[in-house]
Amino acid sequence: MRSFRLVQIVYKNLVAFLILVMLCQQSLVPFREPIEKVRRFTRSIEFDYGSWTDNAIIEKVKSSLVKFDKLIPENNQKKIVMYYIELIRSKQDLEDQIKIVYSDPTEKNPDASSQPNKKQLDNLLSELYTISPTVERILERQTANAIENLGLSTLSADFPPVSFHASPLPLALIISPRDVIRQDGHISIDSNLTLDEQIQLENEVTASLNYSTLVEEIGGLGTYPTMVQQTSDLNWMLEVIAHEWTHNYLGLRPLGLNYDLNSDLRTINETAASIAGKEISVEVIKTYYPELLPPEPEPAKPDRPESSTLHQETPEEPDTKFFDFRAEMRITRVTTDDLLTQGKIVEAEQYMEDRRQMFWNHGYPIRKLNQAYFAFHGAYADTPGGAAGEDPVGEAVRELRAYSASLSQFVNQISRVNSIQQLNLLVQKSKPGR
Repeated sequence: MRSFRLVQIVYKNLVAFLILVMLCQQSLVPFREPIEKVRRFTRSIEFDYGSWTDNAIIEKVKSSLVKFDKLIPENNQKKIVMYYIELIRSKQDLEDQIKIVYSDPTEKNPDASSQPNKKQLDNLLSELYTISPTVERILERQTANAIENLGLSTLSADFPPVSFHASPLPLALIISPRDVIRQDGHISIDSNLTLDEQIQLENEVTASLNYSTLVEEIGGLGTYPTMVQQTSDLNWMLEVIAHEWTHNYLGLRPLGLNYDLNSDLRTINETAASIAGKEISVEVIKTYYPELLPPEPEPAKPDRPESSTLHQETPEEPDTKFFDFRAEMRITRVTTDDLLTQGKIVEAEQYMEDRRQMFWNHGYPIRKLNQAYFAFHGAYADTPGGAAGEDPVGEAVRELRAYSASLSQFVNQISRVNSIQQLNLLVQKSKPGR
């Protein structure tokens, strides 16, 4: 009986892996122009998905053989997860302390001075390595239960199975044409690149190929198991787990299969995954960690009038009383789009740099604000305003969710969308009174 159960476990993992990795390859880098031109600069530093996936699958199969999460009472499961979160927080604190030692210009021997912290960090990492599989299984089960409670189950209690692995994530090299905001490439590169090396890569690609470029951190990736950034913020971690699960759910359906077809479908996919990720994670928090529920959001403040700032090419005086980041970022995107439409590329780039400095002065340390920045961040349009600007795609996705009776209805409807025209038609049909 045990051997039969073992075969079932291995079979389930392998089938899910083969199906989902095959389908989710679309979310990785497609081998086509202009990507191949850029890859001349990145081949030696690209992230090794094969090794990561092999290791993650082995860890998942090994942890599947022991039903330790079922043997742990629910209240103890919560304690284990919260202890894990504290370990992550301690790890981050130790890493910061070590960096400070090496940054101190008066420190004569940082290697020796940082040894106690390094030893403590090594012990903590060993404990994290031991506890992580248990925590991942607990969070996977809790997320799967939330998915079932929200009516998103299909072929089984949870399919695709919720499976993630918390680890350092690759960096993303984003490329966009300079004359229009459009993501033409997303190449995953080694997370160990220093900031100087990231900037050098951006500059080399821009100088050689005339693209707008940005190396950016990501929070998760829809491989299988999905990649999730290790973090001490449980709310955010659960949101990313659910977001990436949604990508895998959509990856078996028309919207996910056409992810890379055009920027509209990418925005529809990312916005839908963001909406679902937030709602699923809130369900998990309400059920298992109610004390971590965020407060109800305050009513949205209206955007500032744009007539006085829309065509300014220098930042206005800082408003020390109130600064609405999303409203100001929306103004920046709208103005940039307007300038690019007029063919004023240099003016648009200078305007974005001026606005970046304005954001910096208000406490938002954006390293680089350019076409690639908007091409990447503008695809996540689950909240009005921000980097998406006046892009109507995100608004249509939000409307469909508002007109849907449940998250399940919304996800199932949008999963069949394969064009912005089809989405708009679906929104019109879903309006009350139709």
